[in-house]
Amino acid sequence: MDYHIYLAGEIHSDWRDQLRASLKEKPGIHFHFSGPQENHDLSDAIGEHVLGEQPNAIYKDLQASKINNLRTELHLKKADLVIALFGEKFKQWNTATDAATAITLGKPTIIIRPESLHHPLKELSEKANVTVDTIEQAAQVIDYIFA
Repeated sequence: MDYHIYLAGEIHSDWRDQLRASLKEKPGIHFHFSGPQENHDLSDAIGEHVLGEQPNAIYKDLQASKINNLRTELHLKKADLVIALFGEKFKQWNTATDAATAITLGKPTIIIRPESLHHPLKELSEKANVTVDTIEQAAQVIDYIFA
């Protein structure tokens, strides 16, 4: 059986590789992963790549956002499970947006966040199916679900 897992979260670390490496092999089960565009420069410039140079930085961001939002929506709609990682280092508005969209779409959602982010993420965590503190805990939940 094939399952699509959308990995929402910051794109500056290898957390996705850590999660994939932590998952145990399951006979007959194949996980397909997607997530936001991990090439930050491409993500920021995609509007200009498609539509040409924009008159200023605001229009450049608007055009890129439209294309990135469409990409994210398509991947989220296809997902069987969404995992959203919140870390200490970056402001993570995109992660919060992706997680909220997934929950609104009725997608099963696991939030990974350190205990120090409990308070700022309390409402979102309560709407998610599961909230854990570490990548390893998220892998354990997935291993349990698909055992």
